[in-house]
Amino acid sequence: MDIFLIGGVSGFVNAIIDKLNKESHRVYVLTGSAYHVPGYHQTFEKYCFAYDSDSLAGVFDSVNPDVVLFMGAYDVNYGWRRPQREAVRFQSGLLNVLLTFSALRKGRLIYLSSQEVFQESRPYNIPEEEPAAVTDLRPITLRQGEELCLRYRELLGTDTMILRMDRVCDVPRTAGGAGNICSRMCLEALRTGRLTADDRQVFSLLFLPDAVEFLYRAMVGREPKSSLYHVSSSRPVSGLALARLIQENMKIPVEVREESLEYERRQVLSNMAFRREFRVRVFHSPEDIAKRTAEYMERHRSDFLEDGKEEKKFFGKLLPTLRGVSWAGASFLENIVCFSLLFFLHHVLAESGYLAQLDLYLPYVLLFAFLYGQRQALVSALLAVGGYCFGQTYGRSGLDVMLDYHTYVWLAQLFVLGLSVGYLKDQLKLVQNREEMEVEHLTNQLSDILDINSSNVRVKNMLEAQVVNQNDSLGKIYEITSALDQYEPEEVLFYAAEILAKLMGTQDAAIYTVANRSYARLFSSTSDKARQLGNSIQYTSLTDMYDMLKEKRVFVNKTMDARYPFMANGIYSEERMQLILMVWGIPWERMTLGQSNILAVIGYLIQNAVVRANRYIEALEQRRYVTGTNILEPKAFAALVRAYLGAQRKNLARYAVLAIDTQERQQEEAGAQLGKMLRQTDFLGKLDDGKLYALLSNTDRSSAEFVVRRLSDAGYTSSVQEEIHA
Repeated sequence: MDIFLIGGVSGFVNAIIDKLNKESHRVYVLTGSAYHVPGYHQTFEKYCFAYDSDSLAGVFDSVNPDVVLFMGAYDVNYGWRRPQREAVRFQSGLLNVLLTFSALRKGRLIYLSSQEVFQESRPYNIPEEEPAAVTDLRPITLRQGEELCLRYRELLGTDTMILRMDRVCDVPRTAGGAGNICSRMCLEALRTGRLTADDRQVFSLLFLPDAVEFLYRAMVGREPKSSLYHVSSSRPVSGLALARLIQENMKIPVEVREESLEYERRQVLSNMAFRREFRVRVFHSPEDIAKRTAEYMERHRSDFLEDGKEEKKFFGKLLPTLRGVSWAGASFLENIVCFSLLFFLHHVLAESGYLAQLDLYLPYVLLFAFLYGQRQALVSALLAVGGYCFGQTYGRSGLDVMLDYHTYVWLAQLFVLGLSVGYLKDQLKLVQNREEMEVEHLTNQLSDILDINSSNVRVKNMLEAQVVNQNDSLGKIYEITSALDQYEPEEVLFYAAEILAKLMGTQDAAIYTVANRSYARLFSSTSDKARQLGNSIQYTSLTDMYDMLKEKRVFVNKTMDARYPFMANGIYSEERMQLILMVWGIPWERMTLGQSNILAVIGYLIQNAVVRANRYIEALEQRRYVTGTNILEPKAFAALVRAYLGAQRKNLARYAVLAIDTQERQQEEAGAQLGKMLRQTDFLGKLDDGKLYALLSNTDRSSAEFVVRRLSDAGYTSSVQEEIHA
């Protein structure tokens, strides 16, 4: 499957990526930033775009995802320090994602919300039907996101699912990562040596590995029955109890103080609906979460007690601000310095009879207006006015200067020319900036198109190489399984086990035939390890495997329970289980969804071969048996013996043949009686010598001797045949 994760880099996102990679899914990531973002674990492709980018449609078309996961409440791209600003960004980003997703008409979108949408206390575990009650802006925004997903599901028919995650906890690696309640309490204990907790505050903790497993089940699950589920451990724990657990698991002395609220605040989500539908269970208890978090943070306490990084972060923000202020003041300083030099020069020239009438202030104002615009033109004009008036007071009084109309004519031309040139400069700069922004926007769009195209080329080349070269491609699997058509109908199931082992890359494979609704009998196997469950098993007692097989799903033994095969798949015919394919000896890293899909495909192809063989045998049913009996004709029985003999030589099956001493005229009566004493997988038949024989499948000599004694007690003399010529 192609999974598209939408969210900033975090431990939660990387844990999801690791899980999907292990299960052989192809993972794409939308970072939410227009710049390169490091820190993600191995992904198939990473797209650096904002959530509200115009290029999102091209990205979705390129990925063509089966599942889209919007991190929502757990997206670290939203800091929520400015709630109003972040609420607008959140809603616009989610709306753009939903619009683009709905245009695909394919796949499922999962939106992650949290328990924050319930801000009132409940004395019971909160089910999905409980109406949300919110007052703060962040919970309101999360709730609006839920409503938006529900509206798209109702109006456009999109497959949107909402998962409310209940306090996901992880072991942090730095003090900045201590965001959940358990890690915050551990950090407080390390820094202060004491904890203040409330026994009336009750909540539940969901450990990150459990949360990832639940989320994965929601991704790969079939059509859900509902659009909203609560994902929680549903194990209540009070703040005081959690503080006690942290105190017990820390080696340093920690003082716990109880501080009770006036009223009880209990917020625990109920996961009954999710567990019932997706068949999951919680592995980590609050005790386990507190122990792991406290032990790790105490062992690496130096990483959590450093304050130098905060100082560095403060000065790192201050430095760019100071740099911007200094650059802004440099132009004003330059203006003052130039005016000082000009004023000194004008004072020197005033003593010359030829140059005294030269006006240097007008070029000065025009120069700064042309270089820096209207703002600097105004500053330089004011400085020029001051210098001019000061120079005119050398030979006359200030009142004469103010009453001289030449002064006002000079001021008018100075300000009109200076401000006009400055205005034109500003307008020209504005036009240039707009053109640069448009060119930059078009360049970015071109770059986005090139990135999407290059990723498409990489995906195409990789898929081509996978189809052409991969050993487990559908073409190779069909080519190998089609070899079953060359065998006789009696031999198909024997060699099906050999082909199953070859395709699954193991030496241990077995095929069981279902005898009834409870028992299955071993038909063929490739090794002693594949026979370890025995010749006959009650498969309904293997509950974990049976629950998966009856839902027509591949069983994967992820817990490595020795009672089960590593992988198993049931083959159905007309809604009845006919065969069970089992394999062992598969490395842990290959027990993935990809391998289970391969096993499912192999099962379908083997089923086709078996169905053809069975139909052929049924068509010749009357010619295979002696009329009115369960005794095979010599030709049919000889073919069956040859099939078992060939399978035994390749270690695919074991068998024994008994020669039964009966009169020829009594063989029909003996066949009816012996048929009740033998298993469904055993056969009675005649050979060219006219004698009656019994073929015992999956039976060695010692077991055959036991059958000989049973027949003897019934009045029939028999013996094990070492060699039989058929």
